[in-house]
Amino acid sequence: MAEVTESIDLDVPVTTAYNQWTQFESFPRFLDEVDEIRQVDDTTNRWRVTIGGATREFDTVITEQHPDERVAWKSVAGDVVHAGVVTFHRLSDASTRVTVQFDWQPGDALEKIGAAIGVDDHAVKKDLRNFKEFIEAQPVETGSWRGEVDPGSRA
Repeated sequence: MAEVTESIDLDVPVTTAYNQWTQFESFPRFLDEVDEIRQVDDTTNRWRVTIGGATREFDTVITEQHPDERVAWKSVAGDVVHAGVVTFHRLSDASTRVTVQFDWQPGDALEKIGAAIGVDDHAVKKDLRNFKEFIEAQPVETGSWRGEVDPGSRA
């Protein structure tokens, strides 16, 4: 498994950062490799991504979610095997640190080479910078879902 951990500090309150992150269908606006996300229900999302010219589709479920603190997920079907968590840390009333941690299984030789030389780390770092630009340029987040998902409540 390949592992990625990246953080970024945002000049928005923790609630704003968290609320925007729960708007999964907006991810193509700031995650370069994401073509589309369709939210199937409160905890299931269907993703289509293009990485290195290859299109992949997969489903994820939210395995844990606590407002203003964390969103954890795992893939459950499709071309990509991965799991991770995004955490939100209040730095002040007007600033937040977002940390993304995930593990993924490179599928082919190209993905294995990319993971070995840090292409995945670079991509996540760039996506977090894009998220920072996106959320800091908005007068308010585009929506929110503040439901709780406890570990073990989803199989």
